[in-house]
Amino acid sequence: MDGVLVVDKPQGLTSHDVVALARRALGETRLGHTGTLDPLATGVLPLASGRATRLVQFLMASEKEYEARIRFGLTTDTYDVTGQEVATSGAIPPRAAVEAALGTLTGEYLQAPPAYSAKKIGGRRAYELARAAHAVEPTPVMVAVRRVALVTFDDITATVRLTCSAGFYVRSFAHSLGMLVGTGACLEALRRTRSGEFTLAQAVSVLTLQRAPGDTASAVVPMERLLWQMPRVTVTAEGHDRVSHGRELGPSHVLEAAPGDSAWVRLMSTEGALLAIGARSARPGSLHPSVVLI
Repeated sequence: MDGVLVVDKPQGLTSHDVVALARRALGETRLGHTGTLDPLATGVLPLASGRATRLVQFLMASEKEYEARIRFGLTTDTYDVTGQEVATSGAIPPRAAVEAALGTLTGEYLQAPPAYSAKKIGGRRAYELARAAHAVEPTPVMVAVRRVALVTFDDITATVRLTCSAGFYVRSFAHSLGMLVGTGACLEALRRTRSGEFTLAQAVSVLTLQRAPGDTASAVVPMERLLWQMPRVTVTAEGHDRVSHGRELGPSHVLEAAPGDSAWVRLMSTEGALLAIGARSARPGSLHPSVVLI
């Protein structure tokens, strides 16, 4: 089955656990996630199925939205409440200090992933090195936080809603917030409410995966509805044939020009099927089918 299944991942399961359940429910071996959620986290977990697995690189690159509950006064080695305690403090940050720190953590900046993460260092996962008591210093990466809102604050915890780029670690965000307010902090709970174009409104529960394979299959978002933010280009019959062979398209092979200057476009048939993801070529008005799906 080709498309994307959105699952509302419950706390306690790994993303790989959910993939295994979805494989059984859909009867599909070609199925994978578009970015993991930690066992502590819940919420939107898009799973690419069938030919849609070829689109994972585009689906993973989209921004995410989270609601995070952050506990002050506790620092752990994993930056969340599942880790080993590193330090505690009896200090309570004032609301004004929390709001000021959130402002500092908004925008573009370099973020260091947690030592206990899936980032690779010298060919090994960072968490493997950390568990083996090796010194772990993952390379900071550029991230972007487009929006942060303080939803609730009760001295001990703060609930924060944020919109961020792909590759962003909310655990690192919580740890940095604790450092900025001077009390230490860690992530207590996390819910992903959006991953790119996918939201909780489209998500099925794990219970549905286990007990209602028919409902699971009907919830799959079909290929033609994926990556809708990418410009659409409808190709001619000749263009369709050229796409199937991975050949470049010229202006005479499309029925409409791609609007804007986006690097990537969706190449669609006249019947509305997604044929390929195309890239603009060096020749003006030409497109190269980079990821062919037929």
